[in-house]
Amino acid sequence: MKLPSRLRATVVALLLGAPLAQAADLPRLSVGDQNYYNVRASMEASGVLEGAPYTVDWKHFQSAAPVAEGLQAGALDLGFLGDSGFIFLAAKGAPVKLIGVSRQNPDTIALLVPKDSPVKTIADLKGKKVAYWPGAWSQQLTLRALEKAGLPNDYVEFVKLMPIDAAAALPRGSIDAFPVWEPYISQQIVFSGARPILTARNLMPGLSSVAANVQSIEPKRAQIADFLGRLQQARAWVEAHKEQYADTWAKKANLDQAVSRHWIGQAAMSVGPVDAEAAKDYQDTADFLLHTGALPKAFDTGSVIDTSFAQAFH
Repeated sequence: MKLPSRLRATVVALLLGAPLAQAADLPRLSVGDQNYYNVRASMEASGVLEGAPYTVDWKHFQSAAPVAEGLQAGALDLGFLGDSGFIFLAAKGAPVKLIGVSRQNPDTIALLVPKDSPVKTIADLKGKKVAYWPGAWSQQLTLRALEKAGLPNDYVEFVKLMPIDAAAALPRGSIDAFPVWEPYISQQIVFSGARPILTARNLMPGLSSVAANVQSIEPKRAQIADFLGRLQQARAWVEAHKEQYADTWAKKANLDQAVSRHWIGQAAMSVGPVDAEAAKDYQDTADFLLHTGALPKAFDTGSVIDTSFAQAFH
């Protein structure tokens, strides 16, 4: 039986529109990403999100502070930020839980000095200007290095600068040292010849937090668990395709290829559950931040750890 042309056109339009309608009806996950974590880039390049029974609403940020704000306000379901950034957020009563951790090469967190700087060790920075951002790895790295060297917290002059501003200040000589993470490290090394005098290795865990807004956990538990499993697959794919991914990521992030290859070649990122080792590291970091005065009062990190997503990681 041949359908009338008008009815046939209507049926075709409905069929063509069905995938769009279905996509619009899918649950949504709002995820806060940063350059350091390149979560979106790795998941899209690896194709792991194909066929996911939800859509991801990506929010991209330059630092942890706006990720923390988004999680606290409920504008984000999930967010990626450093261990100290998460601890500061949780300690002030924000409705967040730690549901997973990301590990990476500790050398991807480093204290940089300009190419021609005479500085060789942290002790050479007496009275010098060191950039930092409250609650970020930059603050923790410098404080831990000072403590290990037996030096007081006021041994250096801390200058409050966002990483993007500190990146411009170091080559100009406005600051003497720049504690930071990737891709800033590779950018500084490749373009200005900056060099690290120390890294997070043997100084701090340098764990990263997969944080969830408490109100999102139960309503979106299935989607969050599925997302975590796919993210783990994406990390494994990147490790097996480093150069391919580095070149793809350079184009997406408008980065020089040499920068992305330098970073991704040694990044060694992985994601997994909050195991006993990670839980201990978080508490140790909170205790250290309290000891240095960065955290105003003691905080039990166990109160904000949610291990119920452990099975999401395969």
